[in-house]
Amino acid sequence: MYPPPGMSRYLVTGGAGFIGSHLVDSLVTAGEQVRVVDDLSTGHRENLSSHAADAFEFIEDDLSAPGVAERAVEGVEYILHIAAIPSVPRSVKDPVGSHRANVDATVLLLEAARAADVKRVVFASSSSVYGDSPTLPKHERMPTKPLSPYALQKLIGEQYMRLYSSLYGLDTVSLRFFNVFGPRQDPSSPYSGVISLFTAALSERRQPTIHGDGRQTRDFTYVSDVAAGVIAASTASRVNGKVINLAPGGRVSIDSLFAVLKELIGADVTPIYGPPREGDVRDSQADNTLAREFLGFDAKVTIEEGLRRTVEWYRSTVD
Repeated sequence: MYPPPGMSRYLVTGGAGFIGSHLVDSLVTAGEQVRVVDDLSTGHRENLSSHAADAFEFIEDDLSAPGVAERAVEGVEYILHIAAIPSVPRSVKDPVGSHRANVDATVLLLEAARAADVKRVVFASSSSVYGDSPTLPKHERMPTKPLSPYALQKLIGEQYMRLYSSLYGLDTVSLRFFNVFGPRQDPSSPYSGVISLFTAALSERRQPTIHGDGRQTRDFTYVSDVAAGVIAASTASRVNGKVINLAPGGRVSIDSLFAVLKELIGADVTPIYGPPREGDVRDSQADNTLAREFLGFDAKVTIEEGLRRTVEWYRSTVD
């Protein structure tokens, strides 16, 4: 029987990935019943290695393949849809492959969830949907202006969530993530977040590249805070059909971030400055009023503490 009586039943798509694996950690620790679906194209089974083999169910498959979504949603109550190719540069290079992973798989999952009477789908969206609007902080009522295929695909995903709520009565909520960082963000990928790339380069005494002048800003969010917000969204009231920013609401420049990491690691390295990347935005900062109101969201981990934990994790992987 799936699951034993009394447990909530969760599906985490992309559950072997960076953010998804932290969600699995939190749910398993809380005693929930968890199923993971991941094709391991960007995720890693090692991210879940701290759990016993029977602590969760694992489906290794591609959500965009026929029949996978139906098998994945069978018997679940809540879907945390994290699976994606979460990269602006990669979407610019391969918009078709990115669309398949980020849009086609999402529609198939929604259709399967509707047929299975799932209680709620929580969708991982992105602050990139705001584009290069100079307005700060970014609030959910602002016009959207995607600058990359990835940003557009996330916006399409949000619109599908709202459509399935209004047209079919499927309970959904979309959360816009802002520059999530922390342990398990793969520094070996050229598409990884700036913090994991900086950490690896500084630890190896290499000069990392800063794309732009370094004064561009981001609202960095530690991964455990994101996991807490996502799980809260799965059962929160009055959120059906909503889009909600999920971030601390601060701003840190890339130069300032580099300086903190440089001191933490103790590396006397200077960065190389290159041209901005296609599709990147200049500044990003969240208005998190709705997250605080509807999800009780309160970021617990400061940027400095999060960086320290991330550096410690990286060192543990290379020792």
